[in-house]
Amino acid sequence: MRILTLAGMFALVLTGSAQSQDKKGTSIEVDGLKSVAPAAWKEEAPANAMRVYQFKLPKAEGDDADAELVVFYFKAGSGTIEQNLKRQEAKFEGEDGKKPVIKVEKIKVGTNEATYQDITGTFLSKFPPFDPNAKITKKANYRQLYVIFDGKNGQYYFTIMGPTKTIDKHKADFETFLKKFE
Repeated sequence: MRILTLAGMFALVLTGSAQSQDKKGTSIEVDGLKSVAPAAWKEEAPANAMRVYQFKLPKAEGDDADAELVVFYFKAGSGTIEQNLKRQEAKFEGEDGKKPVIKVEKIKVGTNEATYQDITGTFLSKFPPFDPNAKITKKANYRQLYVIFDGKNGQYYFTIMGPTKTIDKHKADFETFLKKFE
């Protein structure tokens, strides 16, 4: 009897494992294009009206926080692409007060040309983010991947932010997710 119980439990564990491997992520639509987020990304209710989608990305071993992916949409935009890139850069500082490490390149999100910015440094976290009097909390070893493009219906922004190792863990999935928009 005990052997059957253990065997039954083992079968349930295997079945549950197979189901979680087959589980698909959340399907999202942006500017008439669709993609599917990785299953490991946990969809959350958007924290405010500017956010179209919001996901929690599990932290990497050794990191103390999860990462967050947010998709923003502004029908009228929020400035030029260059202005937006500068705003993202201002959220970070490098070592000894120098500039953070920044890479910028062009990519495609579906048929749209997009600008992809990768920033690594100390994140100058403040809440509320646009309050000039908000207290700044410095978070060392943070990274942000930021993608912006002008779609036919407005400007879209994908921001993935978190500890560097956690962003490293999710970077390839993020890039694949972007490439699969169609």
